[in-house]
Amino acid sequence: MTNPTAPVYKPLKHYAAWMLIGRVSGSVLQAVYYVLLARLLGVSEYGIFAGAFALVSTLTPYSALGAAMLFMRYLAVDRTEAAKYWGNSLITASGFTLVAVLGVWMISFWHGKMVHLSMIVVLLIANCLFLQITTLGSTLSFALGNPRSSAWMSLLANLCRLLVLIVMKFMMTHADAFQWSLGVLAGSGVAAVVVLYQVHLTIGPVRYDLRLLRQRALEGFGFSFAGTTDAVYNDLDKIMLSHYGMNVENGFYTLAYRIIDFATSPIVALNAAVMQRHFVQSGSGVRPMLRLTFKSLAVSTLLGVAIALGIQTLSFLLPRIAGRDFSGAIQVLKFLCVLPLIRGIHQTCGSALTGAGHQNWRTSAQCTVALLNFGLNWAWIPRLGWVGAAWATLASDGSLAVLNALLLFLLVRMLFQSEPNCRQQPLIHEGK
Repeated sequence: MTNPTAPVYKPLKHYAAWMLIGRVSGSVLQAVYYVLLARLLGVSEYGIFAGAFALVSTLTPYSALGAAMLFMRYLAVDRTEAAKYWGNSLITASGFTLVAVLGVWMISFWHGKMVHLSMIVVLLIANCLFLQITTLGSTLSFALGNPRSSAWMSLLANLCRLLVLIVMKFMMTHADAFQWSLGVLAGSGVAAVVVLYQVHLTIGPVRYDLRLLRQRALEGFGFSFAGTTDAVYNDLDKIMLSHYGMNVENGFYTLAYRIIDFATSPIVALNAAVMQRHFVQSGSGVRPMLRLTFKSLAVSTLLGVAIALGIQTLSFLLPRIAGRDFSGAIQVLKFLCVLPLIRGIHQTCGSALTGAGHQNWRTSAQCTVALLNFGLNWAWIPRLGWVGAAWATLASDGSLAVLNALLLFLLVRMLFQSEPNCRQQPLIHEGK
């Protein structure tokens, strides 16, 4: 019997299409944003900002205590408690941001002057509170079966930051890292207010349920921990480059890395749509999960190859667009062009693990890779600079792809043993 409280879902391609529109549009805005920011700050100030931003990014996943994944897991099948989940996410994001800001001030007081303290505080408020509200609002809409609303919400923060950047570029010509952090705060704040209003129109007045918050806290922490390990092996290299004073290298390395992120957006969009469908099909057995995984893996692999070829072909244009100071980014792009392909593999396999209820396995793999990434960066960056950071990134993401694939293989074997009859079922049903 159909659950009347569950959202009505359209075919996966509908969700994937809207996620692709949102991700690609957002990435296009980010690409323009990165180029204008590079010209506004210059390579050295860009590197300083990148180091502070990367440090804050390692804390951001904890601010909502895994609320985005909880939305996908529970509201995708029952929307009646959407207002409670939303309210609880606002409580955790606000509380964490306050604790983080106080913690930074205390550390500064204890250890003496902290470099770029004010910028870190501003970015904590912008990312851990305002940006999280925008991200959570987008995820909530997607979980409730509104991919169109989710797509435009995901664009909003990037659009607002870009508009602030255009104004600053027009008025100032050149700015330093702290001035731009204030711009990030302003743009993120405007986007958060708009999303709060839109969510209110969708689900009504916000509600809070501390019992539900305590009930989901451990699971949410697990999702947050997975997110921060992901942030560690994505951003630790930028933190360490900044720590060792390699601001110029950090500037062109970070710009190249952001371009890789932009190029990976179609694969990220695909996996976001697949993740939601894994949760919906979580009780259907091993065969639907395998069919969905194989299809998404094939598509993400083709996309990864095409992206790598495109980056190799077009990388020479970057200094002409961002400025000659960023010419070193060409070599970085050639190093990292295969990263979208590798990410497609580990994200596809990881989504299957999470959807099957084995997020702890995925988190364990991410923790292992985060430790590996820390060790490689610690050993290579002081001696090799950005080259060491690039090799550490490739080694870490490659290891995660192998680990997630092996864990998925083990999971499938376990499921086949527990469902012996599924061996006789065709992998792809006729007519589908």
